[in-house]
Amino acid sequence: MRSFVNERSKSLKPSGIRKFFDIVQVMDGAISLGVGEPDFVTPWYIRDAAVRSIKKGLTQYTGNRGLPELRENICRYMRERFAVECEPEHTIVTVGASEAIDLTLRAVCEAGDEILVPEPCYVSYAPTVTLSGGTPVALQCVADDAFIITPERLEAAITPSTKALILAYPNNPTGGIMTKEQLEAIIPVIERHDLLVISDEIYAELTYVGKHVSIASLGNMRARTVVISGFSKAFAMTGWRVGFVCAPAELDDAMFKIHQYGIMCAPRVSQHAAAAALIEGFSDGFSVVEEMRAEYARRGRFMVNAFNSLGLKCFQPRGAFYVFPSVEATGLDGEEFANRLLREEKVAVVPGSAFGEAGKNHVRCSYATSQENLSEAIGRITDFMQKITKN
Repeated sequence: MRSFVNERSKSLKPSGIRKFFDIVQVMDGAISLGVGEPDFVTPWYIRDAAVRSIKKGLTQYTGNRGLPELRENICRYMRERFAVECEPEHTIVTVGASEAIDLTLRAVCEAGDEILVPEPCYVSYAPTVTLSGGTPVALQCVADDAFIITPERLEAAITPSTKALILAYPNNPTGGIMTKEQLEAIIPVIERHDLLVISDEIYAELTYVGKHVSIASLGNMRARTVVISGFSKAFAMTGWRVGFVCAPAELDDAMFKIHQYGIMCAPRVSQHAAAAALIEGFSDGFSVVEEMRAEYARRGRFMVNAFNSLGLKCFQPRGAFYVFPSVEATGLDGEEFANRLLREEKVAVVPGSAFGEAGKNHVRCSYATSQENLSEAIGRITDFMQKITKN
C-alpha cells in the first residue's frame, strides 16, 4: 500500500523538548527544568469568572473572532500597556499564541517564500513555516550581541525570496530582549526590503529590564506587523489555551477565514476567564503580573549566579523565565550534557540544539518552578560537574 503521509510532514523532526518530558514522567525523583510553564496557579478571580460563566450556562460558541468584550479589552490592553493601536474588528482570539503563529504563517507563505527565523528560538517556528509551504531561514543571534538581531546580520540573511521576519522578544530560550533603540536600528532594513514582521510577544509582561517595547509601536511599523500574544505566561493560564493576534486588515481577512474553517472559535469559558484577567488588571495595575515578574527575576538571578559559579558561562536573562548556559567548557555539547545529566542525576534540561543550530553548545533551564526545586537541581548539577571534571 502506498504511503499517505505528505513529504512536509515526513521531513519534520520530532520536538527536541518532548522526549525529555516523557522520560521525566516515568522517572522517580526526577526534577524537571524543562517545562516552559508558570508554576503559579491561575489567579482566583480568573478561575472564579470561568466558574460563574459555566453556572450561567454560557457554554455556547462565541462569534468566530471571539467575545466582543474580550477583543475590546485586548485592544485597550495593547494600547495602554504597550502603545500598540489595535482594532477589535481586526483582532482574533485564538487557541493560544500557537494557533496565532500557525494562522499567520498559513496566510503568508507561498512556495518559495523564505521566512527569517532568529535562532535560538521557540521550537515551533521553523516547522510551522515548513508546514505552511514556506522555507525557514535561520538568522543566528549570539551571546556576544545579547542574542539580539543586529542590522548587519539581518541584512546578510535577506535574499530576493525573503518575505517575513519572525521577531520573538523576550526570547525563549535565551531570555534576551530588544530595546527601543535596537528595534529602531533594524527598521530601515525591514522597510528597505519590504518585509512583514511577525512579532511573538507572549513574554512581553515578563520583561525585567525597563518595559517591553513592541516594534508595532514604532514609526510606521504597525502597518507591516502582526502582533501575537496571549494569557499563558503572564497570567499563569497555559492550560486555558487562549491567545490573540492583531494583524493589518488585508492579512487579517485571510487569517480570519483560516480560523473560521479550522477552529471556529476559542473555548468560551477560557474567553470569559481572559476577559476577567484584563478587567481586574486594569483596576489594580496588574498587580498579580507584577508579583510573578518580580519572583521570576529573583529566580533568574539565582540561576545565573549558580551556573557562572560552576564555570558554565550564563547570559543574564532580561525577560521570559529561562537561562541558557553554555556547556562548552565541559567538553560536551548540549545534547550529551542533557542526556547524561538526566541519566546520572535525574535533572531534566533541554539541549540547546532543540532551538536551532546556534544553541548546540547550550542547554535551556526553565526557572518557572519552586525555589526548593531549583536549589535541589543546582545541587545535583554541581555533583555532576564535579564528576565530569574528575574524568
